[in-house]
Amino acid sequence: MQSPYMIRIQGLKKVYGAGEGAVTALSGVDLLIRRGDIHGIIGMSGAGKSTLIRCINLLDRPTEGLIEIDGQDVTHLSEKELRKMRRSVGMIFQQFNLLMQRTVLKNVCFPMELSGVSRAQARARALELLELVGLKEKAGAYPAQLSGGQKQRVAIARSLAMDPKVLLCDEATSALDPMTTASILQLLKDINTRLGITIVVITHEMEVIRQICSNVSIIDGGVIAESGAVSELFSRPQSEAGRRLFHTGEPKIELPTGRMIRVIFDGSTTFEPVIAQMILTINAPVSIVSAQTNTVGQERRGQMVLELPEDPSVSAKAVEYLASKGLTVEEVKD
Repeated sequence: MQSPYMIRIQGLKKVYGAGEGAVTALSGVDLLIRRGDIHGIIGMSGAGKSTLIRCINLLDRPTEGLIEIDGQDVTHLSEKELRKMRRSVGMIFQQFNLLMQRTVLKNVCFPMELSGVSRAQARARALELLELVGLKEKAGAYPAQLSGGQKQRVAIARSLAMDPKVLLCDEATSALDPMTTASILQLLKDINTRLGITIVVITHEMEVIRQICSNVSIIDGGVIAESGAVSELFSRPQSEAGRRLFHTGEPKIELPTGRMIRVIFDGSTTFEPVIAQMILTINAPVSIVSAQTNTVGQERRGQMVLELPEDPSVSAKAVEYLASKGLTVEEVKD
Protein backbone atom coordinates (compact mmCIF):
# COMPACT_ATOMS: atom_id res chain seq x y z
CA MET A 1 0.00 0.00 0.00
CA GLN A 2 1.42 3.39 -1.03
CA SER A 3 2.22 5.76 1.82
CA PRO A 4 0.30 9.06 1.83
CA TYR A 5 3.64 10.79 2.52
CA MET A 6 6.07 11.60 -0.27
CA ILE A 7 8.75 12.74 2.20
CA ARG A 8 9.33 11.41 5.71
CA ILE A 9 12.11 12.83 7.87
CA GLN A 10 12.92 11.56 11.34
CA GLY A 11 15.57 12.67 13.83
CA LEU A 12 17.52 14.61 11.21
CA LYS A 13 20.70 16.24 12.49
CA LYS A 14 23.37 18.20 10.66
CA VAL A 15 26.58 19.35 12.34
CA TYR A 16 29.26 21.30 10.50
CA GLY A 17 32.82 20.94 11.76
CA ALA A 18 33.99 19.10 14.86
CA GLY A 19 35.10 19.72 18.40
CA GLU A 20 34.77 23.18 19.90
CA GLY A 21 34.22 24.73 16.47
CA ALA A 22 31.25 22.49 15.59
CA VAL A 23 28.06 24.24 14.51
CA THR A 24 24.71 22.44 14.78
CA ALA A 25 22.42 23.56 11.95
CA LEU A 26 19.73 20.90 12.46
CA SER A 27 19.23 19.28 15.84
CA GLY A 28 16.50 16.69 15.38
CA VAL A 29 14.04 17.50 12.59
CA ASP A 30 10.88 15.39 12.30
CA LEU A 31 8.76 16.18 9.25
CA LEU A 32 6.02 14.58 7.12
CA ILE A 33 5.11 15.96 3.68
CA ARG A 34 2.04 14.55 1.99
CA ARG A 35 2.07 13.23 -1.56
CA GLY A 36 0.91 15.87 -4.05
CA ASP A 37 0.95 18.66 -1.46
CA ILE A 38 2.44 22.14 -1.65
CA HIS A 39 4.19 22.25 1.72
CA GLY A 40 5.87 25.38 3.05
CA ILE A 41 8.81 25.50 5.44
CA ILE A 42 9.17 28.93 7.02
CA GLY A 43 11.56 30.37 9.55
CA MET A 44 13.75 33.33 10.38
CA SER A 45 17.29 33.71 9.01
CA GLY A 46 19.58 31.07 10.49
CA ALA A 47 16.72 28.77 11.52
CA GLY A 48 18.02 25.92 9.32
CA LYS A 49 15.73 26.19 6.27
CA SER A 50 18.35 25.99 3.54
CA THR A 51 20.32 23.28 5.35
CA LEU A 52 17.15 21.20 5.59
CA ILE A 53 16.33 21.44 1.89
CA ARG A 54 19.93 20.63 0.93
CA CYS A 55 19.78 17.56 3.16
CA ILE A 56 16.55 16.37 1.55
CA ASN A 57 18.26 15.82 -1.82
CA LEU A 58 21.61 14.96 -0.20
CA LEU A 59 23.50 17.99 -1.49
CA ASP A 60 24.51 18.04 2.19
CA ARG A 61 24.94 14.69 3.91
CA PRO A 62 23.08 14.64 7.24
CA THR A 63 25.08 13.77 10.35
CA GLU A 64 22.33 11.37 11.42
CA GLY A 65 18.65 10.66 10.90
CA LEU A 66 16.24 9.23 8.34
CA ILE A 67 15.16 10.78 5.03
CA GLU A 68 12.64 8.83 2.97
CA ILE A 69 11.50 9.98 -0.47
CA ASP A 70 8.64 7.98 -1.98
CA GLY A 71 9.31 5.20 0.53
CA GLN A 72 13.06 4.96 -0.15
CA ASP A 73 15.66 5.78 2.50
CA VAL A 74 18.01 8.03 0.54
CA THR A 75 20.66 8.42 3.26
CA HIS A 76 22.26 5.04 2.47
CA LEU A 77 22.32 5.20 -1.32
CA SER A 78 25.48 4.66 -3.31
CA GLU A 79 26.68 7.49 -5.57
CA LYS A 80 25.14 5.77 -8.59
CA GLU A 81 21.82 5.28 -6.79
CA LEU A 82 21.98 8.87 -5.56
CA ARG A 83 22.32 10.22 -9.09
CA LYS A 84 19.25 8.24 -10.10
CA MET A 85 17.31 9.49 -7.07
CA ARG A 86 18.14 13.12 -7.86
CA ARG A 87 16.41 12.79 -11.23
CA SER A 88 13.15 12.42 -9.30
CA VAL A 89 13.84 15.53 -7.17
CA GLY A 90 13.94 18.83 -9.07
CA MET A 91 15.34 21.98 -7.46
CA ILE A 92 14.74 25.70 -8.02
CA PHE A 93 17.16 28.23 -6.55
CA GLN A 94 16.89 31.93 -5.71
CA GLN A 95 19.57 32.92 -8.24
CA PHE A 96 18.26 30.78 -11.17
CA ASN A 97 21.69 29.13 -11.88
CA LEU A 98 21.25 29.20 -15.66
CA LEU A 99 24.14 28.57 -18.05
CA MET A 100 24.76 31.99 -19.58
CA GLN A 101 26.44 30.69 -22.76
CA ARG A 102 23.52 28.40 -23.62
CA THR A 103 20.18 29.39 -25.11
CA VAL A 104 16.96 28.96 -23.16
CA LEU A 105 16.23 25.75 -25.08
CA LYS A 106 19.69 24.31 -24.40
CA ASN A 107 19.45 25.20 -20.70
CA VAL A 108 16.31 23.08 -20.42
CA CYS A 109 17.92 20.29 -22.49
CA PHE A 110 21.03 20.21 -20.28
CA PRO A 111 19.88 17.75 -17.55
CA MET A 112 18.48 15.42 -20.21
CA GLU A 113 21.78 15.47 -22.09
CA LEU A 114 23.60 14.50 -18.89
CA SER A 115 21.23 11.54 -18.49
CA GLY A 116 21.81 10.26 -22.02
CA VAL A 117 18.52 11.35 -23.59
CA SER A 118 18.87 11.71 -27.37
CA ARG A 119 19.18 15.23 -28.74
CA ALA A 120 15.89 15.01 -30.64
CA GLN A 121 13.97 13.72 -27.60
CA ALA A 122 15.54 16.32 -25.32
CA ARG A 123 14.66 19.13 -27.74
CA ALA A 124 11.04 17.98 -28.08
CA ARG A 125 10.63 17.66 -24.32
CA ALA A 126 12.27 21.04 -23.70
CA LEU A 127 9.88 22.76 -26.11
CA GLU A 128 6.92 21.15 -24.31
CA LEU A 129 8.19 22.45 -20.97
CA LEU A 130 8.86 25.94 -22.31
CA GLU A 131 5.29 26.03 -23.54
CA LEU A 132 4.13 24.91 -20.10
CA VAL A 133 5.92 27.83 -18.43
CA GLY A 134 4.86 30.30 -21.14
CA LEU A 135 8.26 30.86 -22.77
CA LYS A 136 8.26 28.80 -25.97
CA GLU A 137 8.87 31.94 -28.04
CA LYS A 138 12.09 32.56 -26.04
CA ALA A 139 13.68 29.21 -26.93
CA GLY A 140 16.47 30.83 -28.93
CA ALA A 141 17.19 33.67 -26.48
CA TYR A 142 20.04 33.75 -23.97
CA PRO A 143 19.59 34.28 -20.20
CA ALA A 144 21.06 37.79 -20.38
CA GLN A 145 18.15 38.78 -22.62
CA LEU A 146 15.51 37.69 -20.07
CA SER A 147 13.87 39.38 -17.10
CA GLY A 148 14.21 37.87 -13.62
CA GLY A 149 10.78 36.28 -13.83
CA GLN A 150 11.56 34.77 -17.23
CA LYS A 151 14.84 33.35 -15.93
CA GLN A 152 12.98 31.69 -13.07
CA ARG A 153 10.46 30.22 -15.52
CA VAL A 154 13.35 28.72 -17.50
CA ALA A 155 14.78 27.32 -14.25
CA ILE A 156 11.38 25.77 -13.45
CA ALA A 157 11.17 24.22 -16.93
CA ARG A 158 14.69 22.80 -16.48
CA SER A 159 13.78 21.36 -13.07
CA LEU A 160 10.86 19.48 -14.70
CA ALA A 161 12.97 17.99 -17.49
CA MET A 162 13.44 14.59 -15.81
CA ASP A 163 9.78 14.27 -14.73
CA PRO A 164 10.48 14.64 -10.99
CA LYS A 165 8.16 13.47 -8.24
CA VAL A 166 9.29 16.29 -5.95
CA LEU A 167 10.14 19.93 -6.61
CA LEU A 168 12.23 21.75 -3.99
CA CYS A 169 12.06 25.56 -4.07
CA ASP A 170 14.74 27.34 -2.04
CA GLU A 171 13.66 31.00 -1.66
CA ALA A 172 12.67 30.81 -5.34
CA THR A 173 10.94 34.21 -5.41
CA SER A 174 13.14 36.23 -3.05
CA ALA A 175 14.94 38.00 -5.91
CA LEU A 176 11.69 38.96 -7.69
CA ASP A 177 9.32 41.91 -7.42
CA PRO A 178 5.83 41.32 -5.93
CA MET A 179 3.98 41.12 -9.27
CA THR A 180 6.50 38.67 -10.74
CA THR A 181 6.45 36.68 -7.50
CA ALA A 182 2.67 36.30 -7.77
CA SER A 183 2.96 35.00 -11.36
CA ILE A 184 5.67 32.48 -10.42
CA LEU A 185 3.63 31.23 -7.46
CA GLN A 186 0.59 30.82 -9.72
CA LEU A 187 2.75 28.84 -12.17
CA LEU A 188 3.88 26.52 -9.37
CA LYS A 189 0.26 26.00 -8.31
CA ASP A 190 -0.68 25.16 -11.91
CA ILE A 191 2.21 22.68 -12.16
CA ASN A 192 1.14 21.04 -8.90
CA THR A 193 -2.45 20.73 -10.15
CA ARG A 194 -1.63 19.54 -13.67
CA LEU A 195 1.30 17.24 -12.94
CA GLY A 196 0.61 16.19 -9.34
CA ILE A 197 4.17 16.98 -8.28
CA THR A 198 4.85 17.38 -4.55
CA ILE A 199 6.30 20.85 -4.00
CA VAL A 200 8.34 21.94 -0.98
CA VAL A 201 8.66 25.72 -0.59
CA ILE A 202 11.42 27.11 1.62
CA THR A 203 10.81 30.77 2.44
CA HIS A 204 10.98 33.48 5.08
CA GLU A 205 8.03 35.32 3.52
CA MET A 206 4.60 34.73 5.04
CA GLU A 207 2.89 36.02 1.89
CA VAL A 208 4.40 33.14 -0.13
CA ILE A 209 3.04 30.61 2.37
CA ARG A 210 -0.34 32.33 2.37
CA GLN A 211 -0.69 32.34 -1.42
CA ILE A 212 0.52 28.90 -2.43
CA CYS A 213 0.81 26.38 0.43
CA SER A 214 -1.81 24.09 1.90
CA ASN A 215 0.38 22.96 4.81
CA VAL A 216 3.30 24.62 6.56
CA SER A 217 6.04 23.72 9.03
CA ILE A 218 7.79 26.32 11.18
CA ILE A 219 11.50 25.71 11.70
CA ASP A 220 13.20 27.38 14.63
CA GLY A 221 16.60 26.68 16.13
CA GLY A 222 17.18 23.66 13.90
CA VAL A 223 13.95 21.84 14.82
CA ILE A 224 10.35 21.89 13.59
CA ALA A 225 8.45 23.99 16.11
CA GLU A 226 5.04 23.03 14.69
CA SER A 227 3.31 21.85 11.51
CA GLY A 228 -0.24 22.00 10.24
CA ALA A 229 -2.70 23.44 7.76
CA VAL A 230 -1.81 26.98 6.74
CA SER A 231 -5.25 28.28 7.76
CA GLU A 232 -4.88 26.81 11.25
CA LEU A 233 -1.36 28.07 11.90
CA PHE A 234 -2.17 31.57 10.69
CA SER A 235 -5.19 31.67 13.00
CA ARG A 236 -3.93 29.67 15.99
CA PRO A 237 -0.14 29.22 16.12
CA GLN A 238 0.74 27.05 19.11
CA SER A 239 4.51 27.61 19.31
CA GLU A 240 6.36 30.75 20.34
CA ALA A 241 8.08 30.73 16.91
CA GLY A 242 4.67 30.59 15.22
CA ARG A 243 3.34 33.49 17.23
CA ARG A 244 6.42 35.56 16.38
CA LEU A 245 5.97 34.86 12.67
CA PHE A 246 2.22 35.10 12.27
CA HIS A 247 1.31 37.78 14.81
CA THR A 248 4.00 40.32 13.89
CA GLY A 249 1.35 42.33 12.05
CA GLU A 250 -0.51 43.16 15.27
CA PRO A 251 -0.01 46.76 16.37
CA LYS A 252 2.03 47.48 19.48
CA ILE A 253 -0.49 49.08 21.82
CA GLU A 254 -1.04 49.91 25.46
CA LEU A 255 -3.55 47.27 26.55
CA PRO A 256 -6.56 48.18 28.71
CA THR A 257 -6.82 46.82 32.24
CA GLY A 258 -10.29 45.25 31.85
CA ARG A 259 -11.15 41.71 30.78
CA MET A 260 -10.04 41.06 27.21
CA ILE A 261 -10.64 38.21 24.78
CA ARG A 262 -9.20 37.26 21.40
CA VAL A 263 -11.84 36.18 18.88
CA ILE A 264 -10.54 34.04 15.99
CA PHE A 265 -12.55 34.06 12.76
CA ASP A 266 -12.44 31.29 10.18
CA GLY A 267 -13.31 31.64 6.50
CA SER A 268 -17.05 31.19 7.04
CA THR A 269 -17.61 34.07 9.47
CA THR A 270 -15.09 36.83 8.66
CA PHE A 271 -17.56 38.87 6.61
CA GLU A 272 -20.56 38.40 8.89
CA PRO A 273 -21.41 41.27 11.30
CA VAL A 274 -20.90 39.01 14.33
CA ILE A 275 -19.56 41.69 16.67
CA ALA A 276 -22.36 44.11 15.83
CA GLN A 277 -24.93 41.35 16.44
CA MET A 278 -23.24 40.46 19.75
CA ILE A 279 -23.44 44.08 20.96
CA LEU A 280 -27.15 44.19 20.11
CA THR A 281 -27.68 40.89 21.92
CA ILE A 282 -25.91 41.85 25.19
CA ASN A 283 -27.10 45.48 24.97
CA ALA A 284 -23.74 46.83 26.16
CA PRO A 285 -20.75 48.55 24.52
CA VAL A 286 -17.60 46.57 23.64
CA SER A 287 -14.22 48.13 22.76
CA ILE A 288 -12.22 46.78 19.81
CA VAL A 289 -8.58 46.86 20.94
CA SER A 290 -7.08 45.45 17.71
CA ALA A 291 -8.14 43.63 14.57
CA GLN A 292 -6.29 41.78 11.83
CA THR A 293 -7.40 39.82 8.74
CA ASN A 294 -5.46 37.85 6.14
CA THR A 295 -6.26 36.00 2.95
CA VAL A 296 -5.20 32.34 3.26
CA GLY A 297 -5.73 30.41 0.05
CA GLN A 298 -9.24 31.38 -1.02
CA GLU A 299 -10.46 32.28 2.48
CA ARG A 300 -10.35 35.34 4.66
CA ARG A 301 -9.22 34.64 8.21
CA GLY A 302 -8.50 36.91 11.10
CA GLN A 303 -8.67 37.75 14.77
CA MET A 304 -9.88 40.57 16.95
CA VAL A 305 -9.06 41.57 20.52
CA LEU A 306 -12.06 42.94 22.47
CA GLU A 307 -12.35 44.61 25.86
CA LEU A 308 -15.53 43.31 27.47
CA PRO A 309 -17.93 45.18 29.78
CA GLU A 310 -17.04 45.24 33.50
CA ASP A 311 -20.24 43.41 34.52
CA PRO A 312 -19.22 39.69 34.74
CA SER A 313 -22.69 38.48 33.74
CA VAL A 314 -22.70 40.66 30.61
CA SER A 315 -19.16 39.56 29.72
CA ALA A 316 -20.15 35.92 30.11
CA LYS A 317 -23.16 36.52 27.85
CA ALA A 318 -20.86 38.02 25.18
CA VAL A 319 -18.49 35.04 25.30
CA GLU A 320 -21.42 32.63 25.17
CA TYR A 321 -22.83 34.40 22.11
CA LEU A 322 -19.51 34.29 20.24
CA ALA A 323 -19.03 30.61 21.05
CA SER A 324 -22.54 29.87 19.76
CA LYS A 325 -21.41 31.25 16.38
CA GLY A 326 -18.62 28.69 16.19
CA LEU A 327 -15.84 31.20 16.92
CA THR A 328 -12.76 30.43 18.99
CA VAL A 329 -12.55 32.70 22.04
CA GLU A 330 -9.36 33.00 24.16
CA GLU A 331 -8.60 35.04 27.25
CA VAL A 332 -5.89 37.68 26.68
CA LYS A 333 -3.70 38.04 29.75
CA ASP A 334 -0.54 39.61 28.25
